[in-house]
Amino acid sequence: MAKANGNTPGGDLGFEAELFKTADKLRGNMEPSDYKHVALGLIFLKYISDAFEARHAELLAEDPRAAEDKDEYLADNIFWVPKDARWSHLKAAAKRPEIGTLIDEAMRAIEKDNDSLKGVLPKDYARPALNKVMLGELIDLISGIALGKGGGKSKDVLGRVYEYFLSQFAGAEGKRGGEFYTPRSVVQVLVQMLEPYRGRVYDPCCGSGGMFVQSEKFVLEHGGRIGDIAIYGQESNYTTWRLAKMNLAVRGIDSDIRWNNEGSFHKDELRDLRFDHILANPPFNISDWGGDRLRDDPRWTFGVPPVGNANTAWLQHIHWHLAPFGTAGVVLANGSMSSNQSGEGEIRKAMVEADAVDCMVALPGQLFYSTQIPACLWFLARDRRGGPGARPLRDRRGEVLFIDARKLGTLVDRTRRELTDADIQKIADTYHAWRGETVGAGLVPARESGDHEGRPYADEPGFCKSATLEEIRQHGHVLTPGRYVGAEAAEDDGEPFAEKMARLSAQWRDQQQEAARLDAAIEANLRELGYGG
Repeated sequence: MAKANGNTPGGDLGFEAELFKTADKLRGNMEPSDYKHVALGLIFLKYISDAFEARHAELLAEDPRAAEDKDEYLADNIFWVPKDARWSHLKAAAKRPEIGTLIDEAMRAIEKDNDSLKGVLPKDYARPALNKVMLGELIDLISGIALGKGGGKSKDVLGRVYEYFLSQFAGAEGKRGGEFYTPRSVVQVLVQMLEPYRGRVYDPCCGSGGMFVQSEKFVLEHGGRIGDIAIYGQESNYTTWRLAKMNLAVRGIDSDIRWNNEGSFHKDELRDLRFDHILANPPFNISDWGGDRLRDDPRWTFGVPPVGNANTAWLQHIHWHLAPFGTAGVVLANGSMSSNQSGEGEIRKAMVEADAVDCMVALPGQLFYSTQIPACLWFLARDRRGGPGARPLRDRRGEVLFIDARKLGTLVDRTRRELTDADIQKIADTYHAWRGETVGAGLVPARESGDHEGRPYADEPGFCKSATLEEIRQHGHVLTPGRYVGAEAAEDDGEPFAEKMARLSAQWRDQQQEAARLDAAIEANLRELGYGG
């Protein structure tokens, strides 16, 4: 895949798009929602087999007996792959009619020997409806991924291919696809603004795990260590939970991702835990979330959410789970910023007055696969004093930062837009400058370029505004950034005001005369045709 505008999943590997096109041709008439499990399951199998084979070769050179010791692999966070489940075995049998059965057996064997994968892997490759010729060709195609790469490099390549395929399947599925995939550029905004360098990271509706993958990437790219963050999540859709488990395993990311079909509201699996960073893209405007059964829940510290819309329930669930100095970024529909229906306005007011809201970002349209509903980002913080235990930030109580990013982004096709790296950096840098972040205090790793220090915050008409609590009260606690940032400053063209007014006035009169002439000509033509007034 070409690296368009520096922003596309998979970075500059260069071949993912062609790989996906070829894989998609093999799909034939199969629905994308079914085919994604076929393709992603095989990519996952290739990944764990490559990782196993690389370690197996190392151990053989050191001690042949150790090469057959399962614990040697588990100690290095590498899955044990039984002999008949290894990719080389399946590749050799790719053209055999029983290849589907062999894959299913391989998946079962891997699950049996690796507790963390139990119930995760797809095991329906033998079903009659699945074309076995296509399956063999797909195995041949995937066999070439990361061929000849070392263990670490192979893992990275396969991980990026998996991520790219996820994004493409989300696009192909449209609305349904958005349920398991948040566009990478939106995740990048959350990650760049929250900077999850260390501590517990949580997503209560984690989809396929993209928030976690980007968080881990961020840590590595900024000189941190993977072990500095711990990943927690919950997902109510079993199929999507399986995608998340595989997505994280392909990346070698250790995590505690829980599944139950009741969801985070009704069965909060991690109820007693508090988190340093929460990143979430809950489903928008959910009306059937069962709020009538949770009227007295302790999570509703700012007011009981309406039973007909879960937006304020998500915000309160997330705020309740924040650690004492925790921060959160939440994607919600634009209506969450202004709706006064069923007490939503009162809940929003209570959150603002309690200093729970740190920043609001209005996003451009057409970012999401699943909906054309305009979206925004809420950034919440437990403690905005900037005191002990937090990063060296300034006291931001009584203020909220508003960023209007609706004019940013680039169309990547007729229906979808992406934020570029420069767009993401502009939004994140504005937030960090406003928070008064500094570098070098030992809490925020210094960067190779573009650290926050030395760039003081300033309001930018049409883009950002630091509003006081009194200003927000004057707007009835509506948090739409467009209300606060004002109009973009017009460029001074150097023409004196008096001269400009004289020129524009003359131009307007000329246009009036021309309009009158055209009206008369049209009227004359109508009379000539017998339609005179």
